[in-house]
Amino acid sequence: MAAQFGRRLRRGAATTAVAAAAMAALTASQAPETFLAVADGRPGDSKPEDIALEDLEDTATGGSPYYTDLPPLAVPDSPTTSPGAQGAYEAGIPATVLQAYKKAEAQLRRAKPRCNLKWQLLAAIGKVESGHARGGAVDVYGTTRSPILGPVLDGGDYANIKDTDGGRYDGDARYDRAVGPMQFIPGTWSSWGADANGDGKRDPNNIFDAALAAARYLCAHDRDLATVQGREQAILSYNPSREYLSTVLYWYDYYRTGAHSVPNGTGPLPGPRSDDPPADAGERRGGGGGGGGDPPAPAPTPPSSTPPGTVPPSPTPPPADPALSVARLLDNGTGALTAVQGRTFGERVSVKAATNAGSGVAAVKVRFTITGSTGARFSGGASEAVVTTGGDGTATAPDILAGETTGAFTVHAALATRATVGVDFAASVTARTADALTRVDGGGALSAAESTAFADGLRFKATDGDTAVADTAVTATIVASADPPDAVTAGPYFKAADGSAVRSRELRTDAAGQVSVPQLYADGTTGTFALQLKAAGGKTVYLTLTVTAAPTTEPTPTPDPTTDPTTDPSPAPTSDPTTAPTLAPIAEPTPAATDTATASPTP
Repeated sequence: MAAQFGRRLRRGAATTAVAAAAMAALTASQAPETFLAVADGRPGDSKPEDIALEDLEDTATGGSPYYTDLPPLAVPDSPTTSPGAQGAYEAGIPATVLQAYKKAEAQLRRAKPRCNLKWQLLAAIGKVESGHARGGAVDVYGTTRSPILGPVLDGGDYANIKDTDGGRYDGDARYDRAVGPMQFIPGTWSSWGADANGDGKRDPNNIFDAALAAARYLCAHDRDLATVQGREQAILSYNPSREYLSTVLYWYDYYRTGAHSVPNGTGPLPGPRSDDPPADAGERRGGGGGGGGDPPAPAPTPPSSTPPGTVPPSPTPPPADPALSVARLLDNGTGALTAVQGRTFGERVSVKAATNAGSGVAAVKVRFTITGSTGARFSGGASEAVVTTGGDGTATAPDILAGETTGAFTVHAALATRATVGVDFAASVTARTADALTRVDGGGALSAAESTAFADGLRFKATDGDTAVADTAVTATIVASADPPDAVTAGPYFKAADGSAVRSRELRTDAAGQVSVPQLYADGTTGTFALQLKAAGGKTVYLTLTVTAAPTTEPTPTPDPTTDPTTDPSPAPTSDPTTAPTLAPIAEPTPAATDTATASPTP
């Protein structure tokens, strides 16, 4: 970037003679360090020449030209001073532009309190960059009425910055140009652009967005703008020109002594630019001071756009707020607002700003607000969004992302400028459902013999995309098969608390989305079955269960108790047909005894 700055600074040295000459006249009657050492300087303060320009990072403006007009020497008077008085006239800042500067200071005070940003520094830069958006030529929402564009940065008189936005902001698809009241080049805006007015857009042509972006840019790198060194580094980072630094610091000190609000469109118009041909410093609007202790020069003439001695033209009344014609906000066909945790709602809230007759009112800002404790937010993370109605009077809120807490919440739509005109929409976040159940125990097929137990430790994980689904119900059921999943009264079973067989169990996933399946047992029924796992409102999977028959063995024979198993029985006798059998002698019978009375005597 040093070479780029070199070209930019050489051009600046040749084209800012009017600023340098005017500064010489101005400092002739002031202490030379007035604009460098203010009352609230802190340790570490330095002078501009102590800061190496080539050490600064890329700039906000790309080194574009700026307005070299300097403030009058006179201290700003009260806003009630005669309009012909230069001091009071130059101290006037258009109302909407001044509001944007002050709002940006308040936002940075909360976001970066140690930066110590003052709105007067934003006002000084806004004055030098665009004359406060060309004297406050902005609409009621702070957007410039016509584009404010710097010269083409094509490497001729200025830096060579190729297109970074496709011409979206500057209308040039070849080279960049500084854009808007704070003159951001598109490449820098892409990094620092802000949405300060809550309309869902980062618009460099809107003074609220541009002022906040400038505030954030100045406070980068933990700068403390209450110190002279921090303040000067911040200004030089915006445009690395010492003449630019001095010009901004003069306006900064001038606005610190007093400034006031003037109607939009009536602020002082910007004066000569740094790329204008050199002019005599004595012709500087505001004049020069006398040397030494000479009294200040007579009051200078008003800007060239207002003839000397004349009163500035009456301000053009701001356009009527279109919201005043809105009688009610109507639901514009918003469907049911329900989404699962962490998912984007399928419906967007849509309303119509309507008159009493029902006609749509265009260009009305509608603020959508999410209230509730579910954590639901609009896309981008905000709980509020401001949308402008289109030609038909309708405004549609951004997408809503459901939070991680289930329950009901409300989306409230109301006119941004009339909060009493609004309508509510009920919405809810429901629990996640598992779109996948994956086995995680690492086991294989499940098989068991009849009347035995299956292997234990069966585990599944429930997920919704890549997110584990915790504390969700999973029903485990034994069925005949996956197709069809008919109920069974025999086969594998779980044990109930009392030990009885049951074939369905209600389970829940743990914090990691995992669920343990209870021990499975096989009864005496063989065959193929299935374990059905069904997540509440989500996925169903099946796992095959096989029950095989118990193995069989040969029975051992029972020995004869009457036989000695160790001795062979004697063989039965056989008959030889050739040999007569030996017969035992037949004994004679013994005579029977007789009665002695009749028997004859033995001889």
